[in-house]
Amino acid sequence: MSHTWREELRSRGYRVTPQRQLVLEAVRELEHATPDAICARVQQTASGVNLSTVYRTLDVLEKVGLITHTHLGQGSTAYHPAEEADHLHVVCRGCGEVSDISLDAAAGLVEALDRELGFEADPHHLTVFGRCAHCRAPA
Repeated sequence: MSHTWREELRSRGYRVTPQRQLVLEAVRELEHATPDAICARVQQTASGVNLSTVYRTLDVLEKVGLITHTHLGQGSTAYHPAEEADHLHVVCRGCGEVSDISLDAAAGLVEALDRELGFEADPHHLTVFGRCAHCRAPA
């Protein structure tokens, strides 16, 4: 991105606020950050920031393209910086571990969906559920 995050916000008509900076920093520091985790991190610095402020801020940051989200199961939405969104997620149903894998791993599926259904898939939002090697290992 040629603009800094501050310039990006301003160019889209949004003010640069301390809350937006804190939320963006929390998203960058935490891996697959949920709104609750982001809020807890922000409250370490700014105790007056509440969860509704975090949700509104996440919405703004996503609208301007600074962050993106994915769904990792059980209704939880996870956020990460947009520049780190070049992967898909693999979630273990046994232990809950979340792993990242290159988007190349989904290339065959994306191509098949386009070829067979004319469907243009967005693998950035793809989450695959299953069981990790540890949970599959015999006890």
